[in-house]
Amino acid sequence: MREIVFDTETTGLDPKTGDRMVEIGCVEMVDLVPTGQTFHAYYNPERDMPAGAEAVHGLSAIFLADKPLFRDGAAELLEFIGDSPLVAHNAGFDFGFLNAELGLCGLEAVCLTRMIDTVALAKKRHPGAKLSLDALCSRYGIDRSHRVKHGALLDAELLAQVYIELKGGRQIGLALAAEIETAAPEGLSEARLRPAPTGEYRSPRPHSASIEELARHAAFVSKMQQPLWQR
Repeated sequence: MREIVFDTETTGLDPKTGDRMVEIGCVEMVDLVPTGQTFHAYYNPERDMPAGAEAVHGLSAIFLADKPLFRDGAAELLEFIGDSPLVAHNAGFDFGFLNAELGLCGLEAVCLTRMIDTVALAKKRHPGAKLSLDALCSRYGIDRSHRVKHGALLDAELLAQVYIELKGGRQIGLALAAEIETAAPEGLSEARLRPAPTGEYRSPRPHSASIEELARHAAFVSKMQQPLWQR
């Protein structure tokens, strides 16, 4: 199944009060395996950048001044995400800004039924634990040493690794990554088959006790005085 893990950076916390999205980063995954396909864009918010927001992501109004408007790149973004489920951390925040920008362009909002919130997944898996992206990276041993400030694509790449862990762990990704792609049957976008094992077959090892072991066990038990199972 194709899924898109994404993250946004903004001028603030609420698009209803005039805050805008200034960066988006998307990572494509198929069957919980990152494909290497990504989408990344900066946008001119057509407004100032509050100091508090700039301290988080490092994107200044000067840096964003020559970047395209969201409306000019919306079609390319929508083509990349297609109709795939969208995974985000505290997804309501990112969906709110994405749909606000689409609304300003007169485009249809992304349906919330496509939303997968990794905070909700982490809350079920680790109740009472810290749920920030940094905390989850630490829990799962994901290297984030290169994350000096927030960045949409970098955070989406880290979140993709966290999402794999929340869905069952790296062993799933490693197994799927070893798959070979085959020609897709007609009417299907793609098919993947796992290659058959090539190693030497080994018969199951016997685990039943031998006659000698049973005899030694019986002799040992017979020496016990008033065992619990005879009371």
